[in-house]
Amino acid sequence: MDDANTIWLSLQLTVTDEAVEAIEFALNSLGALGTEIDYMRQPASGVRVVGYFETLPDDKAVQDEIHYALRSYDMDENAVIMIERGEVQNKDWLAEWKKHWKPTAVGRFVVAPPWQNVEEPERIVIRIEPNMAFGTGTHETTQLCLQAIDEYYSPGDSFLDVGTGTGILAMAAALKSKAEDTSEDLELDAIIAIDNDPGSIKIARENAHLNGVGNLIEFRESEITGDLPQFDLVCANLTLDVIGPILPELLSTAKKYLILSGILIEQENLILEALERIGIRNPDVRRAGEWIAVIARV
Repeated sequence: MDDANTIWLSLQLTVTDEAVEAIEFALNSLGALGTEIDYMRQPASGVRVVGYFETLPDDKAVQDEIHYALRSYDMDENAVIMIERGEVQNKDWLAEWKKHWKPTAVGRFVVAPPWQNVEEPERIVIRIEPNMAFGTGTHETTQLCLQAIDEYYSPGDSFLDVGTGTGILAMAAALKSKAEDTSEDLELDAIIAIDNDPGSIKIARENAHLNGVGNLIEFRESEITGDLPQFDLVCANLTLDVIGPILPELLSTAKKYLILSGILIEQENLILEALERIGIRNPDVRRAGEWIAVIARV
């Protein structure tokens, strides 16, 4: 992914202003390695939302995910004006990141690209390389998870990041422990990050080394399975359709807290009912934009 001449495939959707977040959600569900919202060069009506892929999903998968996302946001198919497929050079995408991506403060954390100086010594800085993977700290679901980690994670506790993406949440836990001078007490298996996408694991591992915590996080290409030990805090920033089937496994793996995000506000009752069926009542619910995070004490 470091080759500046790499050609990425793109799925470009021109949509109404109101549908931008729904379509970005759909592109991420399709496995986009990154998304871009083009307000600068928008056509006469609509906004262009672009997803970048190594391999483009087939037409049926695209239509299914768009339909699901629009329905979740209470919109119809007319919100999509045009769908186009194309190619883009990696170097052009990286240049856009350097122009527009600024540090994002979330609680005690600041998420920043490597080229930005952050002169706030009281902050915990998380450096993320712009390698077109979801999870740069700008999306509400990532911010909700970071806020929860800031509040509920105690340095030195064990931590499991399910669907790690760029590794940002696992790094937040490791960097918080390191900032509190407890990193010497951490074992390698105290913080584990798993993802079923080998590309994400590669990027996450690179980001962890960039942040000086590569020796504190174990990255695994894996689904959540019953052979994992329990962790003090388990975090899953996925989507409800992914969380639902594995909710019992997530809960059984958590020793103190379970953080769930990637859930739309309209789906709040669904996740609360699912948690209540397995014995979790009155969890802490946080909201940002169209999204929620649910923090359950177990």
